[in-house]
Amino acid sequence: MDTISLELQKREVSGNKNKALRRSGVTPAHLFGHGVKSQPLQGATAELEGAIRHAGRSKLIGLKIGEEKRARNVLVREIQRHPGTGLLLHVDFFQVRSKERMTVEVPVHVVGDAPVLQSKANTLVVEIPHLNIECLPSRLPSRIDIDVSGLKATDDVVRVRDVKMADGIVLLNDPELAVVKIEVERKAAVVAPAEGAGEVVVAAAEKQPEQTGETA
Repeated sequence: MDTISLELQKREVSGNKNKALRRSGVTPAHLFGHGVKSQPLQGATAELEGAIRHAGRSKLIGLKIGEEKRARNVLVREIQRHPGTGLLLHVDFFQVRSKERMTVEVPVHVVGDAPVLQSKANTLVVEIPHLNIECLPSRLPSRIDIDVSGLKATDDVVRVRDVKMADGIVLLNDPELAVVKIEVERKAAVVAPAEGAGEVVVAAAEKQPEQTGETA
């Protein structure tokens, strides 16, 4: 289990005063969880950005608050950014319990070589980029590997039911959903030309009526 370290401080300001924090390179945050007292926090924007980049929403963060000696295991729950500039505005963290099962979205990672991709007309498509799982924090994977080495034909599919998970981890997605499939490039239909005419390719758009030159 990978854990990323982050240190934050308790936050004393709120509301419009948070704008001054952001201008000084500090981002407001919040901690909550089951049976956990909600706490307003703050930390250096650069450090928060780094933690978010490495952890995403599926890696545990060892969060140390102020003078506390023990780090708390938390997950990034929500990220707020400015819609125009992308500036980090606020981060919510959820504290997990070591003996409490949790539901998390984990990214899909494709591994292996699919024989069907030897044809340049075939493309591998990831239909579900994140899978929902339930597990204890100690069993939380940073990613879910999807082996595509068994894809030999264009109609081969890796479904949720085909994904093998370690003991103690339960997949919550519909078992029949396709996680990875093959998409085949479709070529335009070719109509046999009349004698003496060149090759004609039928376009997908509807054919327009010919202009007769007559006016209404």
